[in-house]
Amino acid sequence: MDDAHHWLEKLRALEFGRTVKIMNVCGGHERSITHAGLRGALPAWIELVPGPGCPVCVCPEEDVYQAIQLALQDQVILVAFGDMLRVPVNVKKGEVRSLAEAQAAGADVRPVASPLDARHIAQANPGRAVVFFAAGFETTTAPVAAMLAEGIPDNLSILLSGRLTWPAVAMLLGSFESSPGKPGFDALVAPGHVSAVMGPEEWRFVVDRHEIPAAVAGFSTESLLAAFYSVLRQLKTGERFLDNCYREVAHPEGNATAQRFLRETLDVVDANWRGIGVIPQSGYALKPALARHDARVRFPDHADPARRRAGDMPPGCDCAQVVLGKIYPNQCRIYGRACTPRTPVGPCMVSDEGACRIWWAGGVRVAADA
Repeated sequence: MDDAHHWLEKLRALEFGRTVKIMNVCGGHERSITHAGLRGALPAWIELVPGPGCPVCVCPEEDVYQAIQLALQDQVILVAFGDMLRVPVNVKKGEVRSLAEAQAAGADVRPVASPLDARHIAQANPGRAVVFFAAGFETTTAPVAAMLAEGIPDNLSILLSGRLTWPAVAMLLGSFESSPGKPGFDALVAPGHVSAVMGPEEWRFVVDRHEIPAAVAGFSTESLLAAFYSVLRQLKTGERFLDNCYREVAHPEGNATAQRFLRETLDVVDANWRGIGVIPQSGYALKPALARHDARVRFPDHADPARRRAGDMPPGCDCAQVVLGKIYPNQCRIYGRACTPRTPVGPCMVSDEGACRIWWAGGVRVAADA
């Protein structure tokens, strides 16, 4: 791989008579782009658009609400990845609105870094029910599936909120087929770690069906710039193909073992995305054979369908528009005002993979209209 300076020079040598929008579909990509200052280094006619790359941001409110109620009312040990603890739900003033607030109210809520941490906690507390609230895309869900395939303690249940990445992009592109206008982006940079698990070929539909250039990228500046150059050159020459700029990790056909664990333990189902709605075949659910470890089966009392109706973003929060790449983070009406990392209103300001949180960490501290 050539160095970053080489790819910047090649990008600057390209000339377009218009703005070109490149969407990335990974919170890790957006973090690398922002922290490396790539937007300022690239020619002004290149716009980098953050897309649906944050699983915490789209985790449906009914799942977060159920996790909170399990922790408060059933007195389980509720474990979750750390960035899930501060995700807020829409409740009346004074009610517990996040797992962190449940923890402060006395619930046993513990952050974990991996599924193995959840299993260890269950093994260390055999007399208590432990629920692992597992939200994430394929990269995070595959280790959960592996743990299930290997076997878990009887007292451990999974509240799964796993999502597949590509259906959200397919939904975005499909929405432009059924209504006037063009897609909100000219090219796509696909997520490297998801491609490492599921295979780069999963993104071929972007090129084959929609004739939009696409490239898989890693997280280094060099890999991202190589992917930007690839899709821009495709636009320039009229070529259309899926390029792999992360070949050292994202191998053809992906990780067969991880895919086998996913197939053996989980079903692909229609799934709700917070603020967006139900996307067909975009979620994971435990297979019926694993019902004894499914928190929704084991603790059905708190699966409140009404939460789905309340599952839009909080008033004034435009997080769903940010996730879909329709606005930039600082174009949200409450960015840097009511919503900051210290006092997050929407999930995009909570998660380290949320575009709003990333932009704030990158130094963008005021709204676009301020």
